[in-house]
Amino acid sequence: MFEFLSKGGALVVPILFCSVLALAIFSERIIRFARMRSRGAGLAEKVAGLLLNGSEQEALKSAGESDSPMGRILVQAIDAGNLDREMLETVIVNTTDEEVRSLSSGIQALATIGNIAPLLGLLGTVIGMIKAFMVIQQMGGKVNAAVLAGGIWEAMLTTALGLAVALPVMVAHSYLTARVDKYEARLQNGSVVFMKAITRK
Repeated sequence: MFEFLSKGGALVVPILFCSVLALAIFSERIIRFARMRSRGAGLAEKVAGLLLNGSEQEALKSAGESDSPMGRILVQAIDAGNLDREMLETVIVNTTDEEVRSLSSGIQALATIGNIAPLLGLLGTVIGMIKAFMVIQQMGGKVNAAVLAGGIWEAMLTTALGLAVALPVMVAHSYLTARVDKYEARLQNGSVVFMKAITRK
């Protein structure tokens, strides 16, 4: 396999690097989302119930100990509970945006890799074709079909490799983006539950 890939030229190295980097980003995000799955579930309802019962300190403690995006949002919201409704909503929105940006960390890099990989492959193909035509020129127009075909398939190898990297990377990007959108909706729903509890106090 190494010998086969080495025939694709120097641009095989950055394409393979892109694949390794994309795999590392995807794995890290998947692990983080898996860890968050059990954290923060039902937290907004629990905190809202404590607030309605007048247990503000217990609600703050419960939110802080959850170590979850929802918990961090609720901590900021409880601390700002004495502000007017408009300012409280601003605090919640800003904190939610910060958590969503944290969840999205690295995901945009996957989109970049998905765009770069096929371009690197195309560049490798163009360079390979240039080399093939240079050989033809050096041969004085006496084209050797075997030499020409060999040069072309080696040039096309980088394009195939670039596409092979880009396709799963783009699928991974779409999947992670959907996960972030779903989690953002959960955070927003939790914030609504908290706001209702604050209003009833």
